[in-house]
Amino acid sequence: MTEWVENAVKLKSNIELYPNPGTKVFQYGTSGIRYNYEHLDHVMHRMGMLVALRSMYLKSAAVGLMITASHNPQDDNGVKLIDPHGEMLDSSWEGLATELSNASNVHDLCSMFVNIVTKYNISPLYTPRVFIGRDTRHSCKQLLNAVLSGIKAFKSNFDDFGIITTPMLHFFVRCHNTNGLYGQPNEQSYFTKLTNGFKIMRKMCLNFKNYSPIIEFDGANGVGALKMKDAIKYLDNTLVINMNNDDTTNTEKLNFKCGADYVKSNQCPPTGLAIKPSAKYLSVDGDADRIVYSFIDENNKFFLLDGDRIATLVAGYMKDLFTVSGLNVNVGLVQTAYSNGNSTKYVTEKLKVPVACVPTGVKYLHHKANDYDVGIYFEANGHGTLLFKDAIGELIRNQSAIEKDEIKLLALKKLVCIMDMTNETVGDAYSDMLIVETVLCERGWSLSDWYNTYSDLPNRLTKVTVKDRNIFATGDAERICTKPLGLQEKINSIVSKYPLGRSFVRPSGTEDVVRIYAEADTQTNADKLAVEVATTVYDFADGVGKKPE
Repeated sequence: MTEWVENAVKLKSNIELYPNPGTKVFQYGTSGIRYNYEHLDHVMHRMGMLVALRSMYLKSAAVGLMITASHNPQDDNGVKLIDPHGEMLDSSWEGLATELSNASNVHDLCSMFVNIVTKYNISPLYTPRVFIGRDTRHSCKQLLNAVLSGIKAFKSNFDDFGIITTPMLHFFVRCHNTNGLYGQPNEQSYFTKLTNGFKIMRKMCLNFKNYSPIIEFDGANGVGALKMKDAIKYLDNTLVINMNNDDTTNTEKLNFKCGADYVKSNQCPPTGLAIKPSAKYLSVDGDADRIVYSFIDENNKFFLLDGDRIATLVAGYMKDLFTVSGLNVNVGLVQTAYSNGNSTKYVTEKLKVPVACVPTGVKYLHHKANDYDVGIYFEANGHGTLLFKDAIGELIRNQSAIEKDEIKLLALKKLVCIMDMTNETVGDAYSDMLIVETVLCERGWSLSDWYNTYSDLPNRLTKVTVKDRNIFATGDAERICTKPLGLQEKINSIVSKYPLGRSFVRPSGTEDVVRIYAEADTQTNADKLAVEVATTVYDFADGVGKKPE
């Protein structure tokens, strides 16, 4: 293989189809690479090559490449690489993705490939296997051509699944590499596996009380809307899904004033649909791996049920089920610094569930969740899932087959259903919707009942555009800023002025912005705190654009 890669004649013609203009710097972060699509052709081509080598290194295991920019505007696009169990790309290869994306010429790129092949002892005896998916953006077909050119350079076998959600591709990769034990790598298997458990659970729910199965679905005008229309066929009227923001023909509407990120960041209802008091609104993002709920009351006050709320809802229910089942299982919750302070307090003090805090990014939450028998993780933005250790999943299924006590048996059957409707590979808006609706139905709760389990501290998210995000560094699970020197001390001084104040800053993993989170005793104070911290960041970093006000 080294000799084949070193032969520039064989690679040169392929690489030169997609030269690096050298005008932008790219970085593979927690959400892959994202940028305006006009600058991504060479990046996608090289990621196609890299993912092919990743598959060869893993002895022809299927790996995934998703073309998406998630909640970003429609003119952006990007790439996420998926490892064999459906998890995010191994962090040791993220640096390779960054280096390859920024290589300036053919010679440097060929040298990098030689180094990768040599370092990882990649054998030419293994043929790459790559699964590919894409969202609804108009630029996806153009970028797909670049990807295909890259993976074909290593004579890869590939499956192009077309327009699918990101969680679907994660699911397909895992299904293939488990030889069907997790399911089959197709949409029918995906919907059937997740939905059947939900429908069984729905039959067990005998008293809905305040629960309503009617959902106003905000599809962000993206692939989540497209696939929800398919999902409805499998639900057999167990839920009433009213489709909104489902125009995928006009990609300019994608994520525009709608979707999970818009609702979470702006703390307001999505546009593009009629807002009615007490109706249940569910918003997903542009690639359908995030989910948030919201509603307004009779006074038109807005209420958000984000990832923190989902985490507390699910954690409490799972703990109750295990208590009734009689199984001694360690259930834990993983959060990030973005989690509301009162949600953490509620989980630890009321639910008595242990909580761990990790840096922002699915890979960190997913990894930490594996420390528990049953790990639950949700970022505040609505991205999350449940993880069951293999031994625990086997224990639950085996015990449900032999349990004689009717009360324990019912709890065990419900646990089996929850496992079946969970996409354990990654956060999945469809899977998470089924789980949330199951718990709400079991509790007999409305969204108002759910919201009233605890009170959030008022908070605000904002961001500052900077020339170079890399001058910022964080520690303690991103709760403190270690660089630039002196910034954290200034933040501490600002926070001290506000009752129940808390604020932290962190550089984006995909763009030159610094994100600011602030919470305090009142919304007015949270807003003021966010502006003060943002202004300080702007001054420290020689911010770009308008100064925060």
